[in-house]
Amino acid sequence: MALPTNTPSSWLQGTDFPSRLFESGTDDYELYEEDGEFVLTVEMPGFDPEEITASWDDGMLNISAEHEDEDRDRRKTYHRRFRFPKTIDDEAISAQYNNGILEVRLPVETGATVQGREIEIEG
Repeated sequence: MALPTNTPSSWLQGTDFPSRLFESGTDDYELYEEDGEFVLTVEMPGFDPEEITASWDDGMLNISAEHEDEDRDRRKTYHRRFRFPKTIDDEAISAQYNNGILEVRLPVETGATVQGREIEIEG
């Protein structure tokens, strides 16, 4: 059975589902490596810095935020996880939020590599 290849809004037309529930591959972030560190920028407009939480746990960066708009009786949430392929100096991770953009800098430990193994592919 093939999955639909058209956009969610067209195959959900006439249903009560908001098509935003099924969006994938959103481009709300950019990740690149520069001068021995990863730089992650995430577009998060409408949040205050104290509403954003960033945490590091064993190679995984978690970013979440929650905003209550009591005047409009609405709640806005954000959650995303990023896994990093190299060993990060977790004591040197820094984050800054400015004009709706969260920037997280994750320095790579020099000389460190993530341990792994080759996985045999059966055929």
